[in-house]
Amino acid sequence: MKITLLPGDGIGPEILDASLDVLNAAAKKFSFSVEYDKQLLGGCAIDATGKPFPEATEQSAKAADAVLLAAVGGPKWDQVAPAIRPEKGLLAIRKALGLYCNLRPMRVSPYTAHLSPLKPERAEGTDLLIVRELTGGIYFGQHNEAALVNGVETASDIELYTRPEVERIARKAFEAARVRRHKVTSVDKANVLGSSRMWRRIVTEMQQKEYPDVELNHFYVDNCAMQLVTNPKQFDVVLTNNIFGDILSDEASVIGGSIGLLPSASLGDGTGMYEPIHGSAPDIAGQGIANPLGQIYSVAMMLRYSLNQPEAAAAIEAAVDRVYEAGYRTPDLCGPGLTKTSTAEMGRLIAAEVLK
Repeated sequence: MKITLLPGDGIGPEILDASLDVLNAAAKKFSFSVEYDKQLLGGCAIDATGKPFPEATEQSAKAADAVLLAAVGGPKWDQVAPAIRPEKGLLAIRKALGLYCNLRPMRVSPYTAHLSPLKPERAEGTDLLIVRELTGGIYFGQHNEAALVNGVETASDIELYTRPEVERIARKAFEAARVRRHKVTSVDKANVLGSSRMWRRIVTEMQQKEYPDVELNHFYVDNCAMQLVTNPKQFDVVLTNNIFGDILSDEASVIGGSIGLLPSASLGDGTGMYEPIHGSAPDIAGQGIANPLGQIYSVAMMLRYSLNQPEAAAAIEAAVDRVYEAGYRTPDLCGPGLTKTSTAEMGRLIAAEVLK
């Protein structure tokens, strides 16, 4: 199995190394082999090549069975031209690989519910999947940088969707719901935005014609944001456009106690890409205190969705729970009676449990 590795910036190299310990243990345990090709993306790519998404990275990713990404960006590159910011590399690789569907699961473990900003009894048991459209909407629409228009500084960004884009992401959400709890909550702002009114109409048509067995409801994005913190257990599959999914998934992530815990899968019709949803956290880079669990869970998703190794994926997830039960935590999750571990040590502990 060929995997393109993209350590990226900030804490990226640290958390990626920890996750590779776990992946290598799974490969040994379940008798499959993995070949790695490390490439550049984001700020490190700008420093080395002047581009956030070099041609060599694109070629490697397209030839791989899967791409494992850590994190990109940081204040070091805040002043570069907008066209070559590190985040442009992330958008470019999604576009190059046709990754139009982002899956962001959020399950609150009994081991972390007490760390939630919500009351533990409100958070524990939450199990939802955000299905986010990834290659359309305002992030990929026309961007007009600030300029004087009739003497007034003006900027604009266009939100644009087509019927095929809405249909294919909605289909992913309905299919996911069929193997979960048969409920889809579609998020929009149809009371204000024309693109949202089209989105709502298309999703409703699809449910009625193709997925009558799946319950569908519609939330305005502001209401959904409120409901996520007042009653998160009501959600099963949450279907969103690009920008709403970006915001809501970060909100959902902290319900479980730490943004460092959440993985994601970006899927299309070819090579998939897997990454934790958090950023590069340059303020703690190099200190060995970053939480690698979002990256490790991303490895599990990669094994399940791209590499056809569901038993290995389940073994990694079970190993994390056993390490939790033994009381080991990275500093962001640590507390009285628990054992504080480094980024690397957490990877080694989980790898050892996988091998048992």
